[in-house]
Amino acid sequence: MPVSNIQKETLHKKIKKHVLPGSYVYTDDHRAYQGLLDYHHKVVKHSVGEYVKGMASTNGIESFWALLKRGFIGIYHQMSPAHLARYVDEFTFRHNHAYSTWDKTLSRVFYNANGRRVTYKQLTNVT
Repeated sequence: MPVSNIQKETLHKKIKKHVLPGSYVYTDDHRAYQGLLDYHHKVVKHSVGEYVKGMASTNGIESFWALLKRGFIGIYHQMSPAHLARYVDEFTFRHNHAYSTWDKTLSRVFYNANGRRVTYKQLTNVT
């Protein structure tokens, strides 16, 4: 979800609101994450070239950010702060369904029950 800033107070408040105490939280070594006392906080130290430490890794979120940035650069070119949460939700869906239901969903949208391609005109025809 979008946050207004990356200050410690802001991030801790969001984490406490959305993550159950006792959960494992994996982060990089940004100072704002220090002091997550109610969590099993594991840190990957990017500043010293560490990217995986046991189960701790930030590769999943970095993959998500790469997808969101490609969407910004390649599709939208601008994301209004008023609608940023909607863009993040869209790319969260894409990221979470990239290798499972996404292809099946697209095939249902672009092909009818007889296996024939649905044209743009048919798809956008409102009756």
